[in-house]
Amino acid sequence: MDTAAVDRFRELLRIPTVSHAEPASSDGAQLVRFREAVRRLYPRLHDELEYETVGEHAMLYRWRGHASDASLVLMAHYDVVPVVPGEWMHPPFDAVLAGEGEETTIHARGAIDDKGSLVAILEAVEALVGEGWRPARDVYLAFGHDEEVAGLGAPAIVEVLRSRGVRPALVLDEGGAVVSGAVPGVDVETAMIGVAERGVMTLGLTAREAGGHASTPPPLPATARLARAIDRLHRHPAPMRLVPPVRAMFRTLAPFAREPFRSIFTNLSVTGALLARALPRFGAETNALVRTTAVVTELDGADGENVLATAARAAVNIRLLTGDSVAAATERARRAIADPRIEIEVRHGSDPSPVSPWRGEGWRRIATAVGSALGEDVVATPYLQLGASDSRWFTAICENVYRFAPFRLTASEREALHAHDERIRVHVWLRGIEFYRDLLRLS
Repeated sequence: MDTAAVDRFRELLRIPTVSHAEPASSDGAQLVRFREAVRRLYPRLHDELEYETVGEHAMLYRWRGHASDASLVLMAHYDVVPVVPGEWMHPPFDAVLAGEGEETTIHARGAIDDKGSLVAILEAVEALVGEGWRPARDVYLAFGHDEEVAGLGAPAIVEVLRSRGVRPALVLDEGGAVVSGAVPGVDVETAMIGVAERGVMTLGLTAREAGGHASTPPPLPATARLARAIDRLHRHPAPMRLVPPVRAMFRTLAPFAREPFRSIFTNLSVTGALLARALPRFGAETNALVRTTAVVTELDGADGENVLATAARAAVNIRLLTGDSVAAATERARRAIADPRIEIEVRHGSDPSPVSPWRGEGWRRIATAVGSALGEDVVATPYLQLGASDSRWFTAICENVYRFAPFRLTASEREALHAHDERIRVHVWLRGIEFYRDLLRLS
């Protein structure tokens, strides 16, 4: 085990760079502390690479290569989501090491999302600089500080690069991982490389009434009207369909699938509609691959338990499948709710990202690094990323934007993202460093 690298990782995990929906609740001093620690822990990198802070806290490095065209951008973010400490097995910002041998695990918020990738990138670059290696073409390291709240860091970096005429040949951000058994009928290890990501939007639903005392409620109070609207929305989900990135995933994995899945994946022109209808039965992840999803995440009513709400509100988080749009999803919700007295407002939204190619030089470089660093038996496959990331901003300046974190993750480790007991096995994280080293050497 590379004890020094692990110690640096743990030190950065201990800095609580938490993003909150309300900017005033976020602690900018912790972001400054993190950047200062990075500078101290990676001196060779800072001696060789040009660094600037973009906006208030985003980090941008330029590693000059022998040529400046067709550059590589490695992305990550150093903010993390909030925690409820009492839910954790170990304190979330202590970066506790637990277990033995290959089960030695670092428990910490951000261990995977996304300081795991960020620090692995830093380790790879620091080592290569120490060896005197220089890339053939420019490399940029772009680290956002507010990805978890869809903030301004990454867009600001994109604008800086655009203003300087930078058009990267390849961008790689967080995303899918190396997994087993995530696709029905496929038992081999697969590197799930996101070639696109779903759009994200939030609808606000509001039901209003005159209010008054709870002892004399009207026939359909605002809370009941809102509940009915939510139920209607839930009972009318978006239609199921196989979009191009998902079709490409199944076709890629068909040779490695057992029957009858091999035949189904091989003949999607015939079986595609049937497969789309069947996938939701395999779980939440496969359901999200074939439809736009909508879920109510926030509810708000009266200020007191004996008071009628003058306004009952709900927030609906919607993730848009490739080919869908904010406008279409809003109209679909309006038709499903079918109540003109429910106010529907788009609080914010962005359409699904463009689809990057799963052939060509950019894809080949990532797939080659997967094979060399993570194992020749790992199958690199295109994948539709279910969550949103900062990478969507980079599609404005690059046609080859991919989403992949080079870590072997179990189902329970993936489930801990944005939940309690986030963790990563040490040997898995160290292998991730090798992936970034190999990818950089291919640049």
